[in-house]
Amino acid sequence: MSSIWGSPAVFRHLVKGAIRTTARNQRRWAQVHDVRFLATTQESRSVLEKYREKLDKKAREEGLPDIEALKKAYSDKIEAVRKRADAQDPLVAAGSERPSSTTSQKPVEQAAAKAATKEKKTSSGSGTGVKPLSSILDVEKVRSLPERELTAIWRLRHANNPQSLCAVIPSSTYKHISAAAHAFPQFVLPVPHPEQGAELHFLQWTFDPPTKTSTVLFTQLAEYKNRGEFAQPHTTVTHYLDLAKGRDEGMVLMQGLVMENRGFSVENAQWLVMCLQRFYGGWDGIGGQQGRERAEERRRLLEWFSRGDERFSVEKLMEEAERMG
Repeated sequence: MSSIWGSPAVFRHLVKGAIRTTARNQRRWAQVHDVRFLATTQESRSVLEKYREKLDKKAREEGLPDIEALKKAYSDKIEAVRKRADAQDPLVAAGSERPSSTTSQKPVEQAAAKAATKEKKTSSGSGTGVKPLSSILDVEKVRSLPERELTAIWRLRHANNPQSLCAVIPSSTYKHISAAAHAFPQFVLPVPHPEQGAELHFLQWTFDPPTKTSTVLFTQLAEYKNRGEFAQPHTTVTHYLDLAKGRDEGMVLMQGLVMENRGFSVENAQWLVMCLQRFYGGWDGIGGQQGRERAEERRRLLEWFSRGDERFSVEKLMEEAERMG
């Protein structure tokens, strides 16, 4: 396993650079509020919490003691509206099962729940341990869905796991990322820590044609330094290419998982994925001439790291990452 981590000389130089940079460069990094193409699965507030005040007022106007009583009073009306909506629901035509009168799940939630059950019953599609997309979704049924509905189903598929990440990426964007990943399958990225510099993380791309996937493994560089070939990744990100073709607009589905008890947060994983997209060409062409110059600089850093070139430095890496703030 140790062969995939690059030459020892590169890492000795890299770790020394990281120590020097952290010691003298205590910058304040901007917080990450959003990630291009990346959708977190955690909603800040439930619908009930968001509208609790209005619902309380409505209950009082109706002479009811609380919101639960209001919900019961309007249950028949809600069910009638839901049934009338079934006839025009595009997800029904796509194969999603409608909920019975005893459940409050919406169509996309039902489809996501069904997919989750199917995944548990399906084994890995190859020797890599990566499951194919067909074990998560009915690929042919979702292939014809508009981007909005496909995105909703994909997000809800991951909604119950607070350690998960997901995204729907245009295939045209993924092509740029994939080309760079095949050329430079290993790299390092910084994670900012306000008032404490930054921590470096090593990434490794793997490609699995049988499952039509590419996977990125993220590991703390300090973890590798301490444990070598026994180092374990804290985050995995898998791209599914099944829907990249055969649609008016090809899409690549991405899902990620942040391992629990590894000392790494979902928020930091979001930052790493954003850095990954930018350094691997996902944002190329944005920002005019200056944007093109910055893209060329990021490309050079990938090349220098891959070759073990002495021109690669942690300082330059951090300067490029900091521009995303």
